[in-house]
Amino acid sequence: MSKKKGLGRGLSALLENVETDITTGNQSPSATRVLGSVALLPVAHIEANPFQPRSVFDEESMVELASSIKELGIIQPVTVRKMGYDRFQLISGERRFRASQMAGLAEIPAYIRVANDQAMLEMALVENIQRKNLDAIEVAISYQRLISECDLTQEGMSERVGKKRATITNYLRLLKLPPEVQMAIRQDKISMGHARALLAFESESKILAVYRKILEEQLSVREVEGIGKSQKQTKKSGGKSPNVLSFQHQKIKSELIDLFGTKVDIKRNPKGQGKIEIPFGSDDDLQSIIDKLNI
Repeated sequence: MSKKKGLGRGLSALLENVETDITTGNQSPSATRVLGSVALLPVAHIEANPFQPRSVFDEESMVELASSIKELGIIQPVTVRKMGYDRFQLISGERRFRASQMAGLAEIPAYIRVANDQAMLEMALVENIQRKNLDAIEVAISYQRLISECDLTQEGMSERVGKKRATITNYLRLLKLPPEVQMAIRQDKISMGHARALLAFESESKILAVYRKILEEQLSVREVEGIGKSQKQTKKSGGKSPNVLSFQHQKIKSELIDLFGTKVDIKRNPKGQGKIEIPFGSDDDLQSIIDKLNI
């Protein structure tokens, strides 16, 4: 049985040609333009992108962009796909399109393409990941959609978006965090570094507990990583807690190091018992420490 042939070059070129009207036999005034060229399109003939991965637009920055567009026009054209006679749909450039509406523009420059829904989704997601200031969760969701809806592997996606596979994996792992933590990332309450450090904790309850500790004590990424390492060491040692200092004790240790000008170590157990060790390399060092202790 012979294999069914795919689309020939002629039909493929026809489907991707700007002159092709995919819903009617009519042609729009832009039909004479070459695919990939810039055309001035009426804003009223363009509809929003249903696949837009960005869900939040900063109102203040939108007003600023609208003001700039009103004064200078659109420098970078939007990209649209042709839907029918004088009907177009955004592929990319959502912010520019919305700001143009706010500025009251009648026409905007646009690249015209023909794309099916899956190709359009892929183009919109890739374009937004590469060019837009998405928050880390929006990027992660975009990567996930490329995998699930566009049937892309992480390796294939790495080539499309120009990011290392490890980077993509780190973003995707953020979606395993509890919703409360994901929202904190979106609201810039914690950094992506904090989020990655939280992934070291196995249970959701522990992740949430450490997340709230981050907010309450303003923990750095390193301090969160320290808590995670402490947990792993405790697990390996059968529950025996290693000498891991709290943020408050680390601060005391730092102040003692500054005071004595030498290495200082604080050791304590879970009951609060412990000792402070101040090593010295010579009699002069010892005398310097004694002088500072006023003994």
